[in-house]
Amino acid sequence: MPENPTPAVTTPTASAAMAGIAYMDGNYIPVDDAKISVLDFGFTRSDVTYDVAHVWGGNFFRLDDHLERFQRSMAALRLKPRENRDEMRAILIECVRRSGLRRAFVAMVCTRGRAPPGVRDPRQCINRFFCYAIPFVWLATPEKQKQGLNVAIGSKARIPARSIDPTVKNYHWLDMVMGLFEAYDRGAENVILLDLDGNVAEGPGFNVFMVADGKLATPDTGALEGITRRTVLELASELGIPAAARKIGAAEFRDADEVFVCSTAGGVMAVTRLDGRILGNGAPGPVTDRLQSLYWRKHGEGWHATPVNYD
Repeated sequence: MPENPTPAVTTPTASAAMAGIAYMDGNYIPVDDAKISVLDFGFTRSDVTYDVAHVWGGNFFRLDDHLERFQRSMAALRLKPRENRDEMRAILIECVRRSGLRRAFVAMVCTRGRAPPGVRDPRQCINRFFCYAIPFVWLATPEKQKQGLNVAIGSKARIPARSIDPTVKNYHWLDMVMGLFEAYDRGAENVILLDLDGNVAEGPGFNVFMVADGKLATPDTGALEGITRRTVLELASELGIPAAARKIGAAEFRDADEVFVCSTAGGVMAVTRLDGRILGNGAPGPVTDRLQSLYWRKHGEGWHATPVNYD
């Protein structure tokens, strides 16, 4: 473990712990006390990478897959904090243990950090790792998932891969934020962005899938290679559903039999209205239902689980 892995002097109350626990600079503290400097390049330049895992029923889901992707992202951005992978793994579990949360949203973050006064060279920054566990965050509540999401395809193009590698999880979200406002103005709840060539890319914090003639497809470029996306492809194989990662044009996507999104923040979630068109008579489709049911059933069976020892 890194030096000074002890909690802050003040032990958080049970209610404060259930609101979330963070790790920063060797201390475990209430999440509301976790702060970064306004001079951190992660804030001033969005020079940061992150990853998000979740805990369900007291078990992390695919924790090591998230850590592996986080390590790749840090390497791609030349970030090297003092904590190594094994230490990070232990710290993430400890944040959840201290919080007592059985269902949690667990983020790991590495910023470029601060440079010495007057210095703009990112090589002179001290990279910072921190993480936090908070109550589980839903992209769409279970009640909303029963009726499906109302989504619009935005007019803003996703930042191209030749500018920002989408497989490196990042906070370059202004294209998606502006897309969200556009979707709200059109009466939708969320947005899906296209790439510069008019192919489907991704949405704010989620990957997308379509079903046509019983076959599953998801974009092969221009999007994060999500852990839940990977899970869906594995589940599709288990169910014998043909699936492919490929280019998907906007017209083909709009004409799909079923559309769903997937995310750490909720698993498999049906889209039942796309640009005003009602899909599946306004209810989640059969392929989406099968994948969603299997996703949660395997959670209950301990698939890819890392248990948290709350004792």
